[in-house]
Amino acid sequence: MPGPYAATIRDLPRAERPRERLLNLGAGALTNAELIAILLRTGMRGENVLSLASRLLAACSGLHGLLRASAAELCALRGVSAAKAAQLCAALELGRRAVSPGPEERAKIRVPGDLYRRIGPQLAHLTQEKMCVVLLNTKQEMLRVCDVYQGTVDSASIRIAEVLRPAIKENCPNFIVVHNHPSGDPTPSQEDIHVTRRLIASADAMDIDLQDHVVIGGSGYVSMKQKGLGFDSARG
Repeated sequence: MPGPYAATIRDLPRAERPRERLLNLGAGALTNAELIAILLRTGMRGENVLSLASRLLAACSGLHGLLRASAAELCALRGVSAAKAAQLCAALELGRRAVSPGPEERAKIRVPGDLYRRIGPQLAHLTQEKMCVVLLNTKQEMLRVCDVYQGTVDSASIRIAEVLRPAIKENCPNFIVVHNHPSGDPTPSQEDIHVTRRLIASADAMDIDLQDHVVIGGSGYVSMKQKGLGFDSARG
C-alpha cells in the first residue's frame, strides 16, 4: 500500500521554487533552508529537498552548527549522501575563505584593543551572548573568527572541545576567546573565570596557547589576561 504523498519541489509554482526565487530576487531574499536546498539539489524518497534542508539545519542546531560540521558528520544524517555532504562542505568553505583576510589584509593583534576594534562593534550590542574563537598565526596575525556558541556562555553549557575545535582543525598554535555581555557591562563573571581556567588547562594539554579571553560590552571591553582573571593560577 503506498505511503502518504509527499509534495516535491516541482509541485510548487515555478516562482516559489528556491532556484527561481534566487534568480528573480537575489540570494539575500532566500532563507537558510532555501539556500541549502539549492546546494543539495534533490531530496529523498518521501521528503522534498526543502524539508531535507530544514531537517539538516535543525540537526546541526542552525547555520553555525552546520558550518562546524565535518563531511563525516553530515554523511551520518539520514538523506545526506557523500556527494551532498561534499557539495555542502565545499560551498561553506568557499564562504569562509571569501570572508577570511588574505596575507596582505591580515590584522596583527598586538594588544586587546586591536582585537576590540576589529570585532567589538559586531558583538557589543547583541541581545544574546555569543562566543567566538579568533585564530592567530605565529606572527599574531588574525586568520579567522569562528562562532562557537550563542546563548548562555557558562561552564554548564560550554563543551571545551567545541571551543578548541577550530584551532585544532586549522592547526593554529594561538587563539583568543571573545564573548559579549548583553547587559553592556564587560566585567567578567565568576563563570567567565571558571570557563577560562578550563580552556587554558585543556589547550595546554594539546600544546595550543589561549592568549586571552576578552569580554565585550556596550561600554567597552575587559582583557581577562591583563586583569589576571582565570590566567592567574591556570598555568601555575
